[in-house]
Amino acid sequence: FTEEKLGQAEKTELDAHLENLLSKAECTKLWTEKIMKQTEVLLQPNPNARIEEFVYEKLDRKAPSRMNNPELLGQYMIDAGNEFGPGTAYGNALIKCGETQKRIGTADRELIQTSAINFLTPLRNFIEGDYKTIAKERKLLQNKRLDLDAAKTRLKKAKVAEARAASEQEVRITQSEFDRQAEITRLLLEGISSTHAHHLRCLNDFVEAQMTYYAQCYQYMLDLQKQLGSFPSTFLSNNNQSSSAPVQSISTPSVLASASPSLPSVSNSIVTSGITELKSSSGSRKARVLYDYDAANSSELSLLADEVITVYSIPGMDSDWLMGERGNQKGKVPITYLELLN
Repeated sequence: FTEEKLGQAEKTELDAHLENLLSKAECTKLWTEKIMKQTEVLLQPNPNARIEEFVYEKLDRKAPSRMNNPELLGQYMIDAGNEFGPGTAYGNALIKCGETQKRIGTADRELIQTSAINFLTPLRNFIEGDYKTIAKERKLLQNKRLDLDAAKTRLKKAKVAEARAASEQEVRITQSEFDRQAEITRLLLEGISSTHAHHLRCLNDFVEAQMTYYAQCYQYMLDLQKQLGSFPSTFLSNNNQSSSAPVQSISTPSVLASASPSLPSVSNSIVTSGITELKSSSGSRKARVLYDYDAANSSELSLLADEVITVYSIPGMDSDWLMGERGNQKGKVPITYLELLN
C-alpha cells in the first residue's frame, strides 16, 4: 500500500463493471443517509426530541409519551376558552380551534408512526445492515488486491529459480483469492438494484402517508371554518381596530369560500356595491345583522343575529366600518356582519 502511494508499484485495477457497482453503492449510501436524516428533521423538527428518542432507542426503552406541538396548542386554546367562558364568542371559538388542533396533532402522530415503519426503518436497515456488509466485503477485496500486488512485486524481484517458483505459486494463490473475493463483492453490489426497487415502494408508502395526513388536516380545517363562520373578521375587528386593510385580505382561499357560503367574505362580496353606494352618499340604510357581535369598546355597538338596524357612513371612517343605530343606542359596526336591505 505504501509503495502504491509513494513508490512506483503497479496497482491491479478492478474491472469497469465492478467499479461502476462500487460507485453506485457509495452514491446510494450517501443519498439514503441524507434523505433519512432530513425526513427525521421534517417529522420531528425539535433536535432535542430527536436526541432523546435516539437515546431511548439505543437503551431499548420506550420514550415517554408527550404532547406534540399541535396538541399542546390545542390544549392551551381549550383551557383559555373555558377560562374566558364557553358562552362567549371568543371562548367558544378558542375551544373549537383547540379541538381541531388536537385532532391535527393526532394525525401528526399517525404520520410519524407510519413514516417511521414504512419509510425510515427500511432506509436505516440498508445503512446499518446491507451497506455495512458491502463495506466489509469491499475492505476484504482491497486487502486481497494488496496481497496480490505484493506477490507480483516479489515475483518481479525474484532472481533465484527457487524463489521465482515460490513467488509464482504465491501469485496464483493470491490471484485466486482476489478473484473469489471480487465475485462475492460483485454479487452483493448487484443487489443494490433490488434495494432501489424496495426503497421505491417505501417512498410510495411515505407519499401515501403524507397525502392522508394533509387530506385529514384540510378536512379538519374546513370543518372548523364552517363552525366558526365569521371568526376571521371577528379576530380582525377585536384586535386590529386601526387597520385599514380590508377584511377580505385575510379571508380564506376561494375553494374554501365556495364550500362555506356562510363565510363573511362571501356575504361581503354580495353587499360590496351597496356599501360603496352608501359610503358615497350622506343617507342611511336599513341592514340585517348576519352574526352576533360583542362590542370591543364603548365606541362600538353590540349586535344580535337577524336584528335590523339603521346604518350610515361618516366622512373619514375606516372602510371596514359603518355607524349603526338601534333606538337610542349608537356605535360602530363591522360591515362584514351586515346585509343591506333594499
